[in-house]
Amino acid sequence: MRLIQDSAKLRVRLAGETAIAFVPTMGNLHEGHLNLMRQARSHGDCVVASIFVNPLQFGPNEDFDQYPRTLEADCAKLQGLVDVVFAPSVNEMYPLPQTVFVEPPPIANELCGAARPGHFRGMATVVLKLLNIVQPKTALFGKKDYQQLHIIRQMAAQLNLPIHIVGGETVRAADGLALSSRNQY
Repeated sequence: MRLIQDSAKLRVRLAGETAIAFVPTMGNLHEGHLNLMRQARSHGDCVVASIFVNPLQFGPNEDFDQYPRTLEADCAKLQGLVDVVFAPSVNEMYPLPQTVFVEPPPIANELCGAARPGHFRGMATVVLKLLNIVQPKTALFGKKDYQQLHIIRQMAAQLNLPIHIVGGETVRAADGLALSSRNQY
């Protein structure tokens, strides 16, 4: 497994790969994420995971500063499951102020989006950027965030992205609660 933090170096590493499976995350990984990584192996010869806490999807009074950054522990969990971990800095992903955004469909303003204005715009923007960098054949997202999965599928279809979007089953704790990085802090 190789850790890469620079998008140009990632492109060099992935050059020639024809069946990349990609799992984007914000890190602080749990069994739900690891299940997606295991599923990814059946969708590609090269599995790439990203770890990036995206400031664009956090509102002004949300938990961006408190969100756990656990890169070393995450890489230990990913050992043997993925070929590449892409962990860019904020400056790598946003070298200039971001002025172009993906405008998500109206469902982004309902359900979770009603309480988090701008969240899905930031999420869709970074996912498109990551998909452009990694150029996967398949990208996997958890069904736990069904609204997000729906928006990503619409984005991929309507922007003619040649990427198969796969939804992975929700992994639950013994008490039935869906595993979530936010349940850990």
